[in-house]
Amino acid sequence: MSTNHNIQSILATDCGSTTTKAILIERQANGHYQLSVRGEAPTTVESPVEDVTVGVINAITEVQELSGRRILDDNQQIIKPQIADQGVDLYISTSSAGGGLQMMVAGVVRNLTAESAERAALGAGAIVMDVIATNDGRLPYQKIERIRQLRPDMILLSGGTDGGTTTHVAEMAEILSAASPQPRLGLSYQLPVIYSGNKDARHIVSESLSDKMSLEMVDNLRPVLEEENLMPTRMKIQDQFLEHVMAHAPGYKKLMSWADVPIMPTPGAVGSIMQIIAEQDNIQVVGVDIGGATTDVFSVFRNRDDVPVFNRTVSANLGMSYSISNVVAEAGLDQILRWLPVQYVEAGSTEIGNQIKNKMIRPTTIPQTVSDLILEQAIAREALRLAFEQHKDLAVELRGVQQKRTISDAFDQTESGQTLVDLMALDLLVGSGGVLSHAPRRQQAMIIMMDAFQPEGVTQLAVDSIFMMPQLGVLAQVNPEAATQVFKQDCLIHLGPCIAPIGSEGKLKIMVDLPSGKVEEEISANEIHCYPLPVGETVHVHLQPDRHFDLGAGGGVAVEKVVTGGVVGLVVDTRGRPLDLSRSSITNDHKTRWLSTLDLYP
Repeated sequence: MSTNHNIQSILATDCGSTTTKAILIERQANGHYQLSVRGEAPTTVESPVEDVTVGVINAITEVQELSGRRILDDNQQIIKPQIADQGVDLYISTSSAGGGLQMMVAGVVRNLTAESAERAALGAGAIVMDVIATNDGRLPYQKIERIRQLRPDMILLSGGTDGGTTTHVAEMAEILSAASPQPRLGLSYQLPVIYSGNKDARHIVSESLSDKMSLEMVDNLRPVLEEENLMPTRMKIQDQFLEHVMAHAPGYKKLMSWADVPIMPTPGAVGSIMQIIAEQDNIQVVGVDIGGATTDVFSVFRNRDDVPVFNRTVSANLGMSYSISNVVAEAGLDQILRWLPVQYVEAGSTEIGNQIKNKMIRPTTIPQTVSDLILEQAIAREALRLAFEQHKDLAVELRGVQQKRTISDAFDQTESGQTLVDLMALDLLVGSGGVLSHAPRRQQAMIIMMDAFQPEGVTQLAVDSIFMMPQLGVLAQVNPEAATQVFKQDCLIHLGPCIAPIGSEGKLKIMVDLPSGKVEEEISANEIHCYPLPVGETVHVHLQPDRHFDLGAGGGVAVEKVVTGGVVGLVVDTRGRPLDLSRSSITNDHKTRWLSTLDLYP
């Protein structure tokens, strides 16, 4: 493979559950990398084709036609390295086809080692099907039945700090041995099990499982109560994903032989680019990918020791096509109706219910009318809100630290760790997925994220233009410079800064010199104001809240911020945090004004 400095062209694919996407990145005369063209084709992992490389070839063929560059030879092989204007220097890929990586996690204490194991699995790009723990309230036979029923791709077993008791780890290993689960993708190989618990229990786990399963040992992910060591486990999960799971999926062996670096699970690659951007720019980030079946939330926040901590959660039942009925059931119709313009609510819940049912029957359709679009975006707010609530519950400081010390106390522990998610400290909120990336007007994506995540203080909002974050995540493993250049120039569409004070019924004075002129205005509560601030334009903003509003420095304390513009502009949101649309001070006139201020719909 070429060295980083000699790489002139990069071909990257992402094999999704429904669509395979291909992008071509080329080095320009100024030395910067830039997205050239993009192609896509249906994923072909299922019958009748049952060969993922067919969809990959089809997507690359589209890139070849659009770019005018010959990439495939007569045998449908990728030409490498680039010679003149033919071929590419590097080919990389990610995949979530065939349902992605589905894992089961087992630990001793639900709120301690099992939760750490869940974080390790999620961070590696897995969907966690269930978490089994000694204290989860299920009897042994119920756990055994559950393991057999789920048929995961892989199991992660953790438990105990190094040097601690081995009894409970032995108990969990015996349950796995008794269940003897069969892998999801066929019986031709042994189910991978990764053990990342108390090192003193390794021989016990080995005696129970090594004959029945493909057992791998890694460093304890919770060596002491005060410390998490997730990276060795995450790397081993991705290795096993390639070696066992991907190798048995239709066509993946061929795809793996084409790729210059190991194929990564799509969510793991997105998490990778998020962490790199947070580290390079020294910022705190939240990203979301809302799909048809699931919603993934990623975050990088600093803990009490000022160390950046990456977290990912996947809400497997919250999505905009196949899971839309789950969103409606979990949120409740009233929660969805509150986001609709008053005229739609007055039309009656029966008509709205029928629209939702039509979407359930035909989950892959896109909105055909403005009213369909408004309803879909209202449901999207609730899917994102619920997914973010789940994320905040898992993205916490380590539970048990300086709280409970004995193993018997830990079993009884129910208090949760402090969440790491601090919206006032959030610098960048990135949205992706069809409902956000392909919203007909960019301000629609901005208001959906403002309503669902309720950012506080001053936060930059952006969307992923064509969902290329997975490919950039795997590219970052080889060439971080190219990945970050393309991420910032071609991937992110900056919507603009959102200024939102905590509190309600206050007033906020804003003073700013915009390219269009000086603004000095006092904004009352329950308003949204939007000021034109072009992409890339940087201005100083002076914000003076009254005593009822707080922008991070305390109630009534002024703050100065430097903000950068976006396609929507500079948005000031004084509707209050937390946002409560049922407050008597928020009238239908307010809601109508918000729609017209942002020019949301025709």
